[in-house]
Order: sequence, then C-alpha cells, then structure tokens
Amino acid sequence: MATLPHVNPESITWRFSRAGGPGGQHVNTSSTRVELECDLALSGLAPAVLSRVIAALGPVVRIVVANTRSQHRNREIAEQRLLEMIAAASKPPKKRRPTKPSRGAVESRLDDKKRQAARKRERRPSTSWRNDE
Repeated sequence: MATLPHVNPESITWRFSRAGGPGGQHVNTSSTRVELECDLALSGLAPAVLSRVIAALGPVVRIVVANTRSQHRNREIAEQRLLEMIAAASKPPKKRRPTKPSRGAVESRLDDKKRQAARKRERRPSTSWRNDE
C-alpha cells in the first residue's frame, strides 16, 4: 500500500452530532456521528500534489462517518478515509503510449470506405439522359 500523506491538523474541522439508526438509549444521548471537513488549501501538501488533489476532489473534502457507536472510532475511520482519498488522488496519471493501428485494422477500414463509396456511387442518377453534344 502507498504511504499516506501528512495533512496539517489545522486544515481539518470536526463536527459531532447524534447518529440515527439502532442503538437504543446510547444513540439518543451521545453525539457519535462525525463530520470531517478538510480545506485542502491549508493542508500543507506540495503544490504539484495539491493541484492534482483539488482537481480530483474539489477544494474542500467532506466525510461523514456514523459506522460505529464510538465517537473515537468514527474519528479514526474519517481520518483514514481522508488520507486514503488524498493518497489516491495524488497519484500522477499514467502516461499513454501511442500505438499504431494493426495492418488488419487499416485494411478493414479501407475496405469499409470502398464499400461505402460504391454504395453511394450506385445511388447517383445515371448520366445517360443528359444530352452531351
């Protein structure tokens, strides 16, 4: 697995709220749902990486986690998701190597062109009705 980037903690904003779903009294009384917002401009990433990440994810990344009944665990999951998203978006795109079409592909294309030209030639009106004297 690729190494995860370091993100400046000052760029991250946390919000906590009550999570829905099953869990009984614990869910009704504790704020375990976690919202993480990261302003990428403040994240401290290198400029080349930052431009790639912003192009892929936008200027602000928002992650919401309510997977577990523990706020602490939800925070860990949100941080991990953020780092994985940034790592995936920061990879440079693969360079495309141009290739030539195969001989069979070229011949097939030319045969199709000849067939289409003959079809259109057959649709033209004959010139025998003209008086070319």
